[in-house]
Amino acid sequence: MPLKRLLQPVYAPPLRRVRRWAAYRAEQSRIRAEVVNARAQGCPVKIIIGAGQTRYSGWIATDIPAFDISRQSHWRRLFPKAGIDRLLAEHVFEHLTAAQFSGFLASARDFLAADGRIRIAVPDGNHPSPDYIDSVRPGGSGAGADDHKMLYTQAIISQLIAAQGYEFALLEAFDATGAFHSQAWSADDGFVSRSAAHDERNQDGVLRYTSLLVDCWLA
Repeated sequence: MPLKRLLQPVYAPPLRRVRRWAAYRAEQSRIRAEVVNARAQGCPVKIIIGAGQTRYSGWIATDIPAFDISRQSHWRRLFPKAGIDRLLAEHVFEHLTAAQFSGFLASARDFLAADGRIRIAVPDGNHPSPDYIDSVRPGGSGAGADDHKMLYTQAIISQLIAAQGYEFALLEAFDATGAFHSQAWSADDGFVSRSAAHDERNQDGVLRYTSLLVDCWLA
């Protein structure tokens, strides 16, 4: 057997760790550089949390492990105090606990600009369709639902946001009776694809897939 194969169990794990660390630091450097560049050009700093493959012009995509919203060191390393104008999280916080969501809001307070906004979209626990609820509930049948920790309603999310001292507006939501309420919102503050107007499953006017969509800002 070649010596390289014999030694692979020894050198491969640390090599993988080194490569992951290098990729992690490179991604953090990319985020920092984009933040600095936006500020230098007088452009708003707009951050997508948990972006995955999502990319929008004028927005800085972030994801774990490079930006873990639960780690204060990441906030400090990547962003200046009061330096974020917009934060967008589409279908992120259902993967975290209510305590983790509250922790995010507490952390964001120091880094959000005075006129900054956070736009949050999560599955809507008041959606009247049983199929929808079965798809998005924790442990449900939909993609990624096996990792869902929370099914938010407007009452639950409103209470959590208010408890952290934010003001907020419900942009799209079903109420406890199953009635849908909405107000106009601008994609400039964060485009949400899984929404009443933009999800292609709603093209015939039937709201098959919507999100509980909320904006919040510093009081």
